[in-house]
Amino acid sequence: MVSLSDDELTRYARQIILKEIGGAGQMRLKGATVLLIGAGGIGAPAIPYLAGAGIGRLILVDDDRVDLSNLQRQTLYDVTQVGQPKVDAAAAFVAARNPHVAVETQRLRIDAATAPALVARADVVIDGSDNFDTRLAVADAALALRVPLVSAAVGQFEGQLAVYRGWEPGRPCYRCFVGDTPDDAALSCADAGILGPVTGMIGSLAALEAIRAVAPFGEDPTGTLLIADLLAARYRTLRLPKDPGCRACGPSSLAVTD
Repeated sequence: MVSLSDDELTRYARQIILKEIGGAGQMRLKGATVLLIGAGGIGAPAIPYLAGAGIGRLILVDDDRVDLSNLQRQTLYDVTQVGQPKVDAAAAFVAARNPHVAVETQRLRIDAATAPALVARADVVIDGSDNFDTRLAVADAALALRVPLVSAAVGQFEGQLAVYRGWEPGRPCYRCFVGDTPDDAALSCADAGILGPVTGMIGSLAALEAIRAVAPFGEDPTGTLLIADLLAARYRTLRLPKDPGCRACGPSSLAVTD
């Protein structure tokens, strides 16, 4: 049975006092597993907030190492960790930040073959990967296994965030939004550039939505897309329709059958 120690009650006091969270919500967070795809621009700001919130287990997936060029925006790391695997550096941070959070590291680039087994172990997935092949593999696994997907992306001065539960009636899946073979594949941050605080903002929001998925509060954002244009200081929320012809979650797909 999940319970909270005196240390945890003190540690999470400012969160537990929120009537929308409370002790019951805090115990749900403690019992939850969050899978993070990518420990870079999105993962680096999300990880501290998830650990601070008391998520019971984090599964961190990334095959990259800390590079000097990461430090402009990935504030989880420092210069002494350049060259270390990101998942190892992130795990060390979490251990120092909150000993009540278990961390599992996976040094790999997730794909269609490896995604299902990892997603199956999670209560919610945050995808902050930097390529569409990975995003589609993770999204397909999350849809098939009915695991909420928090999808976050950044580029230059813009960020996007959406939550997908495409197995629910009227709710879109990720492929409803991007299709099967996106023809507008974004350039990497190395090619296009990125302003550091954009990643901090979107990564923090991704952590918030993962927490909301575990211990629901407020208005459900599923089926909407948040677009942050930080060059123009403008924020928009768009409704994402479910594509009736979507091969992944449409009426003829197996994903929505019981």
